[in-house]
Amino acid sequence: MKVILQKDVKDLGKVGDLVNVSAGFARNLLFPRNLAVEATETRVNEYNHLKRVAESKKKKANAERQAFLAKIKGTTVTFKLNAGENDKLFGTVTTTDISKGLDKLGFSVDRKDIVLEEPIKVLGTHKATIKYSEGMEAPIQIAVERA
Repeated sequence: MKVILQKDVKDLGKVGDLVNVSAGFARNLLFPRNLAVEATETRVNEYNHLKRVAESKKKKANAERQAFLAKIKGTTVTFKLNAGENDKLFGTVTTTDISKGLDKLGFSVDRKDIVLEEPIKVLGTHKATIKYSEGMEAPIQIAVERA
């Protein structure tokens, strides 16, 4: 019996997979737990349509992100903060601060998408990366100056 999985099932497949299982397994385990539905012709067509729509949306979103990353690449965010001797800051510059600084420049970036190699605790120029996924990243500069 062919079924379409509604949830991930260990040793069987992932959500949306079209798998062939025994009728008893489907009737006694998969259907009562809402893990799968029977793969009728209309459901298979509907699933294929939804899969194509999701892929096209994903491609469009990736293209928009690539354009955004090309635009933001090389941007410098400047902070004026108090510092003690040896140019050591009172506190640190966090990804939240960088996100707010980018908002002021007109770029909306979630703090979770900003990657710092190490916390910024001294004056100077530092590097950060905006990373959406593997291969989709753009470097930016963080300039920290004395107030």
